Amino acid sequence: MTTIVLADDEALLRTALAALLPMEGDVTVLAEASDGGTAVEATLRHEPDVLVIDLEMPGVDGLGAVAEIRRTRPEQVILMLTRHARPGVLRKALKLGVQGFVSKSAEPAHISSVIATLHAGKRWIDPDVSALAVTEDNPLTDREADVLRVTGEGYSVADIAARLHLAPGTVRNYLSNAMRKTQTRTRHEAARYAREHDWL
Repeated sequence: MTTIVLADDEALLRTALAALLPMEGDVTVLAEASDGGTAVEATLRHEPDVLVIDLEMPGVDGLGAVAEIRRTRPEQVILMLTRHARPGVLRKALKLGVQGFVSKSAEPAHISSVIATLHAGKRWIDPDVSALAVTEDNPLTDREADVLRVTGEGYSVADIAARLHLAPGTVRNYLSNAMRKTQTRTRHEAARYAREHDWL
């Protein structure tokens, strides 16, 4: 029997999976969460064999929640559900130690079998997820994307530097590279362009 915490902000999908996964395999759902913060609390409280978490959620997203969980429970096995793996996201997730990636459109039977695979100590990345992550043409480095992400929240260069623990000069270099790559004139235009192209 594999215990899981299921985190997804789409109530319909989450409740459907919570009902169907136990019917497809030896899965017990210990708790459900509708956002990243609740996912962290539920995982730390219930200590499931596998955390099944959506990548995109309001507030703390899937990657943010995983990073937080890793600090307390470095051994937690994690399966990430995604609609489309944006460039860089797969790399970041793997760096955080996420063991599995499955498309949200996958059949519950497939998700259940991947949960069992991860619980057995193996890894799994759906071919369509990895193909999308590899073929997407994103010219931004992870650091340039980080800086643009924070820029999009309206922070000054000094604030960005403080938040990302970088020197202001380094932040300016990243911003200028990003503006060159996006062929935009301001950092805010660059952030908007990158977001429209799913690079953030």
